[in-house]
Amino acid sequence: MPRREWLSYYAREFNALELNVTFYALPRLSILEAMVAKTGDGFLFSVKANQEMTHQRQHDSKVFTAFVHMLQPFIDSGKLGCVLAQFPYSFSFSRQNRDYLAIFRERLGDLPVVVEFRNVQWLGGEVFEWLRSHNLGFCCVDEPQLPKLLPPVAEVTSNIGYVRFHGRNAAKWWQHEHAYERYDYTYSVAELREWLPRINKLNSLAEKTFIFANNHWRGQAIDTIRQLRVTVD
Repeated sequence: MPRREWLSYYAREFNALELNVTFYALPRLSILEAMVAKTGDGFLFSVKANQEMTHQRQHDSKVFTAFVHMLQPFIDSGKLGCVLAQFPYSFSFSRQNRDYLAIFRERLGDLPVVVEFRNVQWLGGEVFEWLRSHNLGFCCVDEPQLPKLLPPVAEVTSNIGYVRFHGRNAAKWWQHEHAYERYDYTYSVAELREWLPRINKLNSLAEKTFIFANNHWRGQAIDTIRQLRVTVD
């Protein structure tokens, strides 16, 4: 299948896409306009914040202005589901980092934002209440149960529920040649069923819930969502 047809084919079965390319560089508006045209009504994009905003944590407002400008095709078409701000494990809980999140929220205006933490220090009622007060969504994760990583909790702190299935490849999470190797994992049906009560909780509290699979190294993500869909049904 020609590459130009991939998104249209994907959109026949799925109604949302997590866009990762924006983490590395901001695409031309024409590329995003083409993505909008290749998806039907009701299709939504979750757009990952650029690494300068989450990993390098630039305080330059021009970085945020350029990112928001890039989102315009999704905003104009009503296909922006949210912005996903994935912070690294090194982004630990501190007043300085919490203040940065407040700046992050302010510079994205009223756009829907979901925050993914990789450090368990952020897990707690005080943080959840702070996220709610700033209208920042909380990203629930399924990942290896290693020390200081987040456990599989279900929490909603905005009108958006969000889950990312990263896989449970504990052996490769920290020890790998290439970063994508950590996501080489195939879920069992039993493992996915563990999430049914959590997903039901998210659905009961949020206006919309996004569920994405990030165990993508060998294409397992598609089967993860297909199996989960059958399990939920």
